[in-house]
Amino acid sequence: MPPQAQLLPGTLDLLILKAVSLGPLHGYGVLLRIGQISNNALLVEQGALYPALFRLLRQGLLKANWGTSDNNRRAKFYELTTAGRKRLREETEGWGRLAEAMASVLASTPEEI
Repeated sequence: MPPQAQLLPGTLDLLILKAVSLGPLHGYGVLLRIGQISNNALLVEQGALYPALFRLLRQGLLKANWGTSDNNRRAKFYELTTAGRKRLREETEGWGRLAEAMASVLASTPEEI
């Protein structure tokens, strides 16, 4: 199992939007999906997840419907809204630009200066 990375400020919303973009999920399912798609390198605490889900609902980026989970319990399932898909696309592009810039900086050598 790879070592777990610390989440940077502002990344939790993007992780949630990405996880939910892959299909409707209940809260605990979001935690599992983030672990799955990060190869268990990212750990999200439940205490951080639920306020973030509520915030994304309030912002209109997610919608929620009640349903039944795999273990036959009533659970709230989250899905992206149109605004959520747009935000995910914008944030993904921004992180791509940042990752490219950071890779360029970290690859620089004294000879290039």
